[in-house]
Amino acid sequence: MNTPLYPLFADLRGRAVLVVGGGAVAERKVEALLHAGALPRVGSPALSPGLQALATAQRIQWLPGRFDAHWLAGDIWLVIAATDDSATNQLVAAAAEAQRLFVNVVDDAQLSRFHVPAVVERGPLQIAISSGGGAPMVARHIRRQLEILFDRAWGSLSALISRERPAIRQRFPDPATRRRFFDELLEGPLLGLLRRQQPQAAEAELQRAMASTATDNRGSVVLVGAGAGDPGLLTLNALRALNQADVILHDRLVSDAVLQLARRDADRMEVGKSAGGHSVSQAQIHALMLEHARAGRRVVRLKGGDAFVFGRGGEELEFLRQHGIAYEVVPGITAALACAAYTGIPLTHRDHAQSVRLVTAHCKQSLDTLDWDALAQERQTLVFYMGVAGLAQIRTRLLHAGRGGGTPFALVENGSRPEQRIVTGTLADLAATAEEHRVKSPALLILGEVAALTHELHWFGAAPLTAGPTPSLSKKTAAAKLANAA
Repeated sequence: MNTPLYPLFADLRGRAVLVVGGGAVAERKVEALLHAGALPRVGSPALSPGLQALATAQRIQWLPGRFDAHWLAGDIWLVIAATDDSATNQLVAAAAEAQRLFVNVVDDAQLSRFHVPAVVERGPLQIAISSGGGAPMVARHIRRQLEILFDRAWGSLSALISRERPAIRQRFPDPATRRRFFDELLEGPLLGLLRRQQPQAAEAELQRAMASTATDNRGSVVLVGAGAGDPGLLTLNALRALNQADVILHDRLVSDAVLQLARRDADRMEVGKSAGGHSVSQAQIHALMLEHARAGRRVVRLKGGDAFVFGRGGEELEFLRQHGIAYEVVPGITAALACAAYTGIPLTHRDHAQSVRLVTAHCKQSLDTLDWDALAQERQTLVFYMGVAGLAQIRTRLLHAGRGGGTPFALVENGSRPEQRIVTGTLADLAATAEEHRVKSPALLILGEVAALTHELHWFGAAPLTAGPTPSLSKKTAAAKLANAA
């Protein structure tokens, strides 16, 4: 199932739900419906002992016999087919579809129009996990992990906040101020007091927090490094900032997977720069940060990689400081580190490279300012950012400065993302190889003897591509191969 399901919590109190089937599976479904306050009607020729007891106690209504479409008439809200007969399940699904009723067919994702998730329940707090009906065991495995992570105190916390919510809304009518209050409250001692079975102390702490006037209404900016694309590379501080943001100003290359981890109701604005398309100037980005921070909002300036590695983070902090805006910096894993790690390329190696140089090749002007004689020295690794358009010039200048034409390189396209691609070769054929494989931005160039190790050590995504013979491997590997051949 490619289209994601729309998550929904249904209020079924006092509403009739039809369950077709009278066995153990139907009994489990009925128990869950009763727990939710629904009025189950069970249609089946016979009932399990448990269902029979519920019918005798008049907690459910029994419709004896084989499925009849008339069972759907009237006030039915939902339908569950829980028989072990596929033909009957198909009839139920078709009849429900005709009546525009949501139907769940147990263990048949294709016939179902809603799915019953695996649930972690802590009082009023419910965490539902769904695999779209295709992999229920995965959902159950995740539920077991969450059962450990969220103890019973979370239910008590949810109940306490729910009771006091009207008073909190009255005390903090501004949504942004109210969010800050909740952030500070939930990071405080409240949960710990409930874990220690001290509900009166927790209530007193909540009242103290509500009475306090210390909630900070000032706006601020957090520069957050989003890494190279894999959301698993975000730091805990980055996740916290994304979930506290009122406004997110993000670069064009920040991945959707990272943005999905942010607060759903945060305002998001793409402010990326593009060589050939729409761009937002740095002055405009400064103006947006200032506008929202002065309005009392918490702004996250979300940058690909790390804000302080070719990310203009220093310029933005200087601007914020000049205008008296509070700021923080959350570092990210820069593309050089992420792409090297995800391709199995060690940026330093005792046999090949004792230093690393990070270089920006954004435009001809930046290339003109580089010390090419220093870059051409051996036993170092060069990492070129934003260099796809200048590969021909990089090749020519390095060769002219004396770097060997046989120096291995690796071009890493979409590093750390599912669509990662590695193209390898040697410096002499750099531009031609990139053109042959149609390398496009975002791509990072890693050049030096260590780049050849990707053929042995890569572990993520597809195997490296190359236009010709595999570049030279490490001395140790070559020696081992000769020994094996002998």
